[in-house]
Amino acid sequence: MTEMLNPFMDIAPAVQDALVAGMPVVALESTIITHGMPYPDNSRMAAGVEDIIMAEGAVPATIAIVDGRLKIGLSPQEREALAQVKGAMKLSRADLPFALSEGRTGGTTVAATMLAAHLAGIKVFATGGIGGVHKGAELSFDISADLEELGRTPVIVVSAGAKAILDIEKTLEVLETKGVPVVVYAADVMPAFWSRQSPFKAPLRLDSAAAIAKFQAARESLGVAGGMLIANPIPEASEIPAEIMGRHISEAIARATRKGVTGKAVTPLLLSELLDITGGESLTANIALVENNARLAARIAVSLGVTQ
Repeated sequence: MTEMLNPFMDIAPAVQDALVAGMPVVALESTIITHGMPYPDNSRMAAGVEDIIMAEGAVPATIAIVDGRLKIGLSPQEREALAQVKGAMKLSRADLPFALSEGRTGGTTVAATMLAAHLAGIKVFATGGIGGVHKGAELSFDISADLEELGRTPVIVVSAGAKAILDIEKTLEVLETKGVPVVVYAADVMPAFWSRQSPFKAPLRLDSAAAIAKFQAARESLGVAGGMLIANPIPEASEIPAEIMGRHISEAIARATRKGVTGKAVTPLLLSELLDITGGESLTANIALVENNARLAARIAVSLGVTQ
């Protein structure tokens, strides 16, 4: 039925079988593959994250656009090829249909992945960090479409919070305005992506995947629209303390400003600059937090099946 309604969509057999059987499925974005990490780290990370999800009893569905096809789940060969693509598009809600109509290849952002996951009937999505309000947005108006998508699309997004290069306080304000519940997992303060703590109090706190699934069931019973954001702190052994990371981020932003980069190119450039500034430490932390989020997302997906 899904494929009939969406002629551009290809659902991988394992994902399709799981959806038909009512088994837990976890969506994964692909800009982390195409724009977030260099090759071959991106390929190893993507394979490892899928393995973690399967070990937790769920089915992974990496989402991407490949030659004008919306892929809900990639084969190992497709995933490896995507990891090596040069010039892939970075796709959000606005340009996802463009890539389909023009036969392009691209990685899906949080917003595009949420949209595609919902079309396919997937309720849980694991990522690294969401986009949000960029620093200086009061002048640039640079606010990620991820926030708008969280306000309208009913998918649970498990992340390490907003990327620490962003204005976390303003990001939380926008999410509150859009009615998006922000749940910090087993902590009382918001994480800051590479760091376990930010200066901002957790809007909500839950301490188990089962409690998150129960909360989502209550939202659905009330007919509450939109998504839910789970902020999952990076494991302590892998974090870069916030005071150290803050200095690195300031330097990366200064470099980006000197280069005159704007729009969608800002985040990939900042991540690249941070990789250089930290001597690779930011990449190691990034992989650890993505793996941690995938593990929690799989447990939430399994728990959702129990509550229904």
